[in-house]
Amino acid sequence: MDSNRVLKDTPLRQVHEALGGRMVPFAGWNMPVQYSSILDEARAVRSGAGMFDVSHMGRLEIRGPDAASLLNRVLSANVSKLRIGRARYCLICNERGGIIDDAIVYRLGDQRYMLVPNASNAEAVTAWLYRWRESTDHADIHALTEETAMIALQGPAAQMFLSGLTSCDLPSLRLFRVVEADAAGAPAIIARTGYTGEDGFELILPADAAASVWEALARAGAEPCGLGSRDVLRLEAGLPLHGNDIDTGTNPFEAGLDRFVDIDREEYAAREALIRIRDSGPARRLVGLEMVGRGIARQGHAILSGGETVGIVTSGSYSPTLDRAIAMGYVREGCSDPGTSLYVDIRGRRVEAEVALLPFYAERQVPILAPIG
Repeated sequence: MDSNRVLKDTPLRQVHEALGGRMVPFAGWNMPVQYSSILDEARAVRSGAGMFDVSHMGRLEIRGPDAASLLNRVLSANVSKLRIGRARYCLICNERGGIIDDAIVYRLGDQRYMLVPNASNAEAVTAWLYRWRESTDHADIHALTEETAMIALQGPAAQMFLSGLTSCDLPSLRLFRVVEADAAGAPAIIARTGYTGEDGFELILPADAAASVWEALARAGAEPCGLGSRDVLRLEAGLPLHGNDIDTGTNPFEAGLDRFVDIDREEYAAREALIRIRDSGPARRLVGLEMVGRGIARQGHAILSGGETVGIVTSGSYSPTLDRAIAMGYVREGCSDPGTSLYVDIRGRRVEAEVALLPFYAERQVPILAPIG
C-alpha cells in the first residue's frame, strides 16, 4: 500500500515539488527534507535568511472568558501574566510531570490565545486541553491547522526581506512579540519567534495565500530550506526536539527547562508532581556534547565514563557553523559539569567527547527562549 495516500499535504506541496524538494513522511505529513544540501541550507540561514514550511505544526485558537483559566491548568506558563501581543515558550506536562509537548502560546486579545504545538503531538495536546475544558464553561478551542499555513523566515536578513512585504513596523516588533498585519497582501499573524537560534519571524496566514507569500519571500531573497537543516540549526542552538530530547518520560528539571515552569499556581494540573520532582532533585541531566574524537554521535548511542554506561545520546549531528560534531544527551548526576570528559559508543567504537555548555551557537546573542513573566 502507498503510505503517501494517508499523509497530509501542506498548502505548499506543489511549490516544494516544483522547486525539486525531496519529500519525506514526517509526523503524518508530506514534508520537504531538503532542496539542495542540508549543510548549505543551514549556512544560508546563518548568513542570510531561509524560509521553512512549518504548516504541519498545530495551530489552536483558544478564546472566551475562561480561556486563560483553561490554559493555566495545562501550560507551564502563567498566561494571566502574558500581555496582549506577547508570546511565551512553555511546556505541557501530564499529572506525573512528564512532558507531553513543548509549545509557544501567543496572546492575541483580551480573551484570545493561539497555541502552536509540534505536529506529532497536536492531537495529544488537543485531547489534553479538552480533558481540562470540562471544568470550564466559557472556553472554546478551534483547530486552525487545516485552514491556515505557517511559514518561518529565519536569519540575520529576515527583517530586511520581510520589511518590503508588510506594513508592520518590524523594528518595533521585539523578540517574542506578535501582531496581526498584512504579509505580501495577505492577512497574517506575524510573530518574532523561531526554532533556529537566529532572529526571524513566523507567519500564520490563510492556506490559499501560502504560495503567493512564499514566492514573494523567495523574490526578496529568502532561501527555501527543509526539515534537515532545521534540525541541524535547532541542535546548534541547543533547542530540544520532542520525541528525541524530551518526551513523557522526561521532566522539565532533568531537561534543564525548569525556568519555564511557573509552579506557584494552585490550578496547574502538573503542580504537585513537579514539586515532588523538584524537591527530590533530578537523577540525570540533559547536556551538550562536543565530539573530541572523529565520529558523529546519533540518537540511541551510549554515553560512557570509565567503561560504564552513564547516559544516552538523544540528538547528534555535524555542525556546519562550528565545523565539528555535536550532540545532546542525558547523563547521570555527577557527569554533567561542563568540561567533563566522556566517551560515546559509536557502533562499538569508543569516541571521546566533552560536556559543553548549551547553546553551542549563540553568536548573534538572540535569546533562544523567552523567560516566564
